[in-house]
Amino acid sequence: MPVETFFLIEADETTHRTLDVTKVKSTKDLIRLAAQEFSILETKGSQSQSTPLESIDGLGKSTGPIRVTIDGHSIRKPSGPSPLPFVGNHFEIYPDHLGNHGRLFLKYGSVIRTENMGTTTYLTDDPEVARHLFKDGLFFTKKTSHPQHPLYFMRDQTGLFTCDTESPAFRASHKFVPPGLSPQAIDHYTPLILGCVEASFKVFDELEANGEIFNVYQYMFKLAGQVIYRVVLGLDLGHFDTVDKPPHEIIRSLGRYLELMKRVQLRGSWYSYLPFGDPKLLRHERQRIFGLVAKAIESARTSGEGDLPIQKAAKEATCVVDYLKRAVDDRGEKLPANLVLSNSVALIGAGFITSASLLSWLIYTLVRYPMTQERLRAEIVEQTPKCGEEWTFAKLQSMPFLNNFIKETQRLYSPSFQAARVANKDVVLPGGYHLPQHSVMIASFPHMQTNDRHWNEGEKFDPDRWNDSTVRDRHPSAYIPFAAGSRGCPGSHVALHEVRVVLASLVARYSFQNVSTEPLEYDPEFLVTRPLNLYVRTMRL
Repeated sequence: MPVETFFLIEADETTHRTLDVTKVKSTKDLIRLAAQEFSILETKGSQSQSTPLESIDGLGKSTGPIRVTIDGHSIRKPSGPSPLPFVGNHFEIYPDHLGNHGRLFLKYGSVIRTENMGTTTYLTDDPEVARHLFKDGLFFTKKTSHPQHPLYFMRDQTGLFTCDTESPAFRASHKFVPPGLSPQAIDHYTPLILGCVEASFKVFDELEANGEIFNVYQYMFKLAGQVIYRVVLGLDLGHFDTVDKPPHEIIRSLGRYLELMKRVQLRGSWYSYLPFGDPKLLRHERQRIFGLVAKAIESARTSGEGDLPIQKAAKEATCVVDYLKRAVDDRGEKLPANLVLSNSVALIGAGFITSASLLSWLIYTLVRYPMTQERLRAEIVEQTPKCGEEWTFAKLQSMPFLNNFIKETQRLYSPSFQAARVANKDVVLPGGYHLPQHSVMIASFPHMQTNDRHWNEGEKFDPDRWNDSTVRDRHPSAYIPFAAGSRGCPGSHVALHEVRVVLASLVARYSFQNVSTEPLEYDPEFLVTRPLNLYVRTMRL
């Protein structure tokens, strides 16, 4: 029986394989065989140790093992900075993880390996690698129960956003939750979102009248919290009853929980077992949140009517919780009550914190780049619904500059930066990087979305780039701010509709002026990227 020995990395015997080449009739067959055996995601050929293997005539007669190469590259392990004892690369990455990861990509390549307090993570700025990463299945999966996954400390095997793909709850949650957050479903919540924004007007008017400035993130935190609470639970938090009213205890607790979660994660798994300090507070805060949300669900505004088919319930429910309670599939089955709770917690927490950050970055780009406000306001005024009409999902989605502005802001200042997947087996990534089984890999959105190999002047803010055919025809994974595939963010339509409504309403009423006195800083120890010290003044138009 003709056999040949192939290898990926000569010095690593675990990557050597002896393969039966009896059925190999062409070089394409050989490439396919090698790709299947070594889990090579993309390959353009194989090569011997010295010269390319251009035909199969020499199979069975080789004087030594055949080296497999990818795209002309020898297979190699991802590299990165040498770790220090115990802390790893912590002080080389933090506090400016965005800037430092960008520096490491330039130095070590499009796939890098870092260590932080005992946690090993692989990151990529290559959209082609990300394309495979988010194909949940044979090679990669979302597994928050992996101790080195960035969401490990908020893992919950009953919630769509926080569970493993293999969790029994995923199938049920994936069936019920996304239809309740579809564009059609979210469109009928537009009056609720508008009501939340309009409630904030008196506070911003009062701030202007008093000549006061304000921290943008703190007020967007309250506004996004009010919106998501109203959409998910149908309840009014009254965040803007007065200028200084603090956020509701659920919103405060969720913000605190997400902050603690990231702090604990950055200090290593050993730290999480401490019976005091942040780890103890994290456990307490999590328990408290579930209790508070469970009580809120009991008080949620519901129509009181009977069950409805999924699609009908999504369009008629008074709020998302009302939908989750009443929706019935074609078998007459409903989402179990414990899954209603866990998914509600995730929707409120992840929903408001991401929107608060994105809204803050949108205001930053408004005041940072000249004439942006004027162009945006002109389009909004021209498209403002007539008396008796309201903004709709379709109307806002059809406004070219508004949507280009949002996309460009999210491209450059993506709140999300750590969408991670776990390797189900040893794989060879595009570019010839060998990734071990069980590795945690992160698609680094901030770096993919500014990668000069895919974007012309990637660091430049230019909303008009989205009108260019080269951008429209870009690599499909060069811009995926909500991730992709079956585990992509289920709340993306909610977030985008919310920021369109809020932005259109605020820009039509106010002009924003940047009064910050220091260079902008972001929070390196938080679940999303948020600006900490952006201060503005509003001026009523």
